[in-house]
This record gives sequence, structure tokens and C-alpha cells, in this order.
Amino acid sequence: MSKSERVQTSTLPPGDSKMALTAEHLLDTPLPELLAELDVTLDESPITDPGFTGSAVVTRDRVVLSMRSGQPHWERTAVARALLGRALNVPLSPLRDALTDLRMHCVHA
Repeated sequence: MSKSERVQTSTLPPGDSKMALTAEHLLDTPLPELLAELDVTLDESPITDPGFTGSAVVTRDRVVLSMRSGQPHWERTAVARALLGRALNVPLSPLRDALTDLRMHCVHA
């Protein structure tokens, strides 16, 4: 992932999107397009523990996703979408069994 792909600035207030974000749109839109559309920051975390899957920090005007370096693509994509859904209050079905062990943290600051 290049630096330009990793660093994107968010100005989206949590739960207040310029458009109605549906579960279908959250899950079906290619992740880079979704992050750009929502203006969400995705950055590499300094945490290297394999048990860390990612975190979201939500402030009044930003959403920042922090993901572990070296994550498999499928894991990064699934966790990013789950964190975004949680951060932006998009109703989603529970994660499938293969992902239920993932520890995700969504912090509202």
C-alpha cells in the first residue's frame, strides 16, 4: 500500500453522511472508492500483534481507521467495512463465524 493510499483525511461526522449509507453500499463498493467517497483516513498501525485487527477513532469531524501492517487483504477489507459500519451506525448482520474472533475497537473521541 502506497503512502497516498494509506493517508486520506476524513471530514465526515460520525453517523452524519452526505448520503444515506446503506449496508449494501458499504459492503459492495470497492474499499478504496468507499474510503475516498466517505473521506475516511486509513493508516498503518504501529501495533504488530496478530491479535490486533484494527481500530476506528471517531471525532466530531473525522473517522480514522488504523489497521495492522501485513494483514491479509480479505481481513483488512472485512474489518475496515465492519468498523465503518459500526462508526457510522450502519445496521449490519453479525460477522460470519470465521470473523467472530476478530477484536475490533471503535472509539468515539
